Amino acid sequence: MSLTSETAPLSLPRPETSGGQPRRVGVELEFSGITEQKVIDTVRTAFGGTARETGSGRWELSDSELGGFTCFLDSRPLEKLDREGLGRQLRDLARTVVPVELVTDPLQVADIARLDGVLDTLRRAGATGTRAGVLLGFGLHFNPEVVAPTLDGVLPTMTAYALIEDHIRQIADIDVSRRVLPWVDPWPRALLDRLADPDHPVTGLKGLIDIYLRLAPSRNHGLDMLPFFAHADRTRVARVMDMEQIGARPTYHWRLPDCRIDEPNWTIAGEWNRWVLVERVAGDAALLDRLKAAWRDHRASFTSMRADWASRSGRMLREAGL
Repeated sequence: MSLTSETAPLSLPRPETSGGQPRRVGVELEFSGITEQKVIDTVRTAFGGTARETGSGRWELSDSELGGFTCFLDSRPLEKLDREGLGRQLRDLARTVVPVELVTDPLQVADIARLDGVLDTLRRAGATGTRAGVLLGFGLHFNPEVVAPTLDGVLPTMTAYALIEDHIRQIADIDVSRRVLPWVDPWPRALLDRLADPDHPVTGLKGLIDIYLRLAPSRNHGLDMLPFFAHADRTRVARVMDMEQIGARPTYHWRLPDCRIDEPNWTIAGEWNRWVLVERVAGDAALLDRLKAAWRDHRASFTSMRADWASRSGRMLREAGL
């Protein structure tokens, strides 16, 4: 059975940080069809804690068995209208196309299974996902903690993700409504070329940040490294990016294009396991070298289509038992 067909959350191959602490992961889930208060009430019923409204349409749950949760309508324009006294009247209308977002505190990986246990209750309460409408481009985001804020701590994982991103997107069966939206763009091939270049190894974390800011200076990628890079070197990132919308933190920020909360066989754990696949590839230096060589060969071919590389890299992973 492949990693990505498992429905229980798999452990990370490197489950602890360099400091010996368990690596945690924050989860962000976007969906529609249910109010923010109802979402928090459902989570509180499952895990206990204290719920309160902290702003117009913004609810928080504290001291639950899984820590804190926040739920809000994911719309900055509505926040501005709230300040002007107009947001509440528009909130119910906006909820039909703007996602409600449920955000967890950093969780133990095993707790993803417990979070999955709440999905059925949310479904019965009316929660709907991406496929409920052509405009409903809702997603699922993971924020796994990095092993260490160093070049060696992140470069193999970035390189593995770059080389198997097309494969992951192919097997994930991304909904068409997400394919036409820019929020989860794949990394540019120029970045893959640079990460796979044996003649010009990346020198230091600052060098990696500079390469990323030159070749992929946007928040709108499936794997957004800007939160981590801002945590590691805020001044460097601020020279290129507007820091107002970048939340600095020692994590990867991985955006999955779909949230299928209303589909009974869909699980957060099943999606999480795609990230575990990335980290297992990152931990296999020989496989990573073979993928880099295959990428260079692919780029030198007469045509170098993403679909072709997705198939080729997927075949290499299967041959490696992944």
